[in-house]
Amino acid sequence: MSLKSIGAKIFARYIRKKIDAWASKPEAIQQKVFKDLIDQAKNTQFGKDHDFSGIENYRDFAEKVPVRDYEELKPWVDKMVAGEADVLWPGKPLYYAKTSGTTSGAKYIPLTKESMPTHINAARNAILCYIAETGNASFVDGKMIFLQGSPELEEKNGVKLGRLSGIVAHYVPSYLQKNRMPSWETNCIEDWETKVDAIVEETRNEDMTVISGIPSWVQMYFERLQQKTGQKVGDLFKNFELFIYGGVNYEPYRAKFENLIGRKVDSIELYPASEGFFAFQDKQSEKGMLLQLDSGMFYEFIKTDEFFDENPKRLTIGEVETGVNYVMLISSNAGLWAYNLGDTVQFTSTKPYRVIVSGRIKHFISAFGEHVIAKEVEEAMQVATEHTKARISEFTVAPQITPDNDELPYHEWFIEFEKEPEDLDAFRKILDKSLQEQNSYYFDLIEGKILQPLKISRIPANGFQKYMKSIGKLGGQNKLPRLANDRKIAAVLEEIINV
Repeated sequence: MSLKSIGAKIFARYIRKKIDAWASKPEAIQQKVFKDLIDQAKNTQFGKDHDFSGIENYRDFAEKVPVRDYEELKPWVDKMVAGEADVLWPGKPLYYAKTSGTTSGAKYIPLTKESMPTHINAARNAILCYIAETGNASFVDGKMIFLQGSPELEEKNGVKLGRLSGIVAHYVPSYLQKNRMPSWETNCIEDWETKVDAIVEETRNEDMTVISGIPSWVQMYFERLQQKTGQKVGDLFKNFELFIYGGVNYEPYRAKFENLIGRKVDSIELYPASEGFFAFQDKQSEKGMLLQLDSGMFYEFIKTDEFFDENPKRLTIGEVETGVNYVMLISSNAGLWAYNLGDTVQFTSTKPYRVIVSGRIKHFISAFGEHVIAKEVEEAMQVATEHTKARISEFTVAPQITPDNDELPYHEWFIEFEKEPEDLDAFRKILDKSLQEQNSYYFDLIEGKILQPLKISRIPANGFQKYMKSIGKLGGQNKLPRLANDRKIAAVLEEIINV
């Protein structure tokens, strides 16, 4: 055992104790975070605009600070980007994480000297919790790859900006620099396909032990490795032990990954975003990710079925329940206030507080009032693949409201199979049955002959990659929406099917 792995085990035990300490008193920790945030920001423009000096408790805050998404917070962000200081948070940000916007082009999410360390520490702590639980630290001596955006940064009025993953690349600790791959030069390649090919060449003869990234893009890397070498990933990298992922649910990809690897490997799920690093899987034996309550973020939650009401009730950490779908709001030391991320979460545990990401408040199918969410279609897919031994590369779902031939409307599942089920109709029936069991509204619509059971449209090999490339979002941190309430994605996929 190396000195590095021995040191990692000692440090892991220390960090685990610290995490357990704050996780055991969640409400007190969140109250402290809340008070610190208000006190630090009371003299900012936003703090003065919302009378932070007059806020004595959370209820005062909820009355004075309305829920906002990026578009509604944009007037203050625009002032910061223009070069003003003390707008949302004291001083100027260290960086802006630049992401794709919805209605106003690029989004600029501030990262401050207070918030930046929370991103780095959470990623580190996820690995340390794994070491503390399993006792396995041998992988720290091997090579680690992080499939991410380019670390090259631009500058805007004295503040650097780039993709979050590219910014984080500048903070890789010195003790990992020799282990880290790909090279800086390869990481800076913008074209994703060229970049993946370069990564394959750099890593194919290395002792890779940890691989990290969004599952769909890691899958592309694995496929290219196999094409190039003719070997399973697990045979090529005999000491590959740990897959770290975030951004999307891994379960729909798991069967294909294990086939590409040739064996099972442990995995750690992360919940990072430009706005903050919210949670990570702290136990292999538990479902859900530990919510980061001691990381400069104050959380609020609104039940999704109340979110679009005129005055939905805002809840704090002590008021949430397991199994309920919530929209998550954050106020943070990056200067975001009652900020709607657009994500929906469910708590799997309240002792300690663990969450799963159940979808996006804007990503659902409710063309007929069924309100099907991402978690439900992902769970249905998992059930169907497990029962039939099918393997999928990717999928998305859209409503078909006006089918031909006077048919009833239906949900159309666009699926790219890596291994098709022997009986596609049986696969389809399992999918539909699982969705009905999870969603009573969908069940009622099927029973009432308002909808017919779902239909499957096969996508040809690499069809989803072609789709992502066609919209300029191939690779990096980009994710395919699991479902949509319209047929914008479906229309492009139909063209790919018919080529």
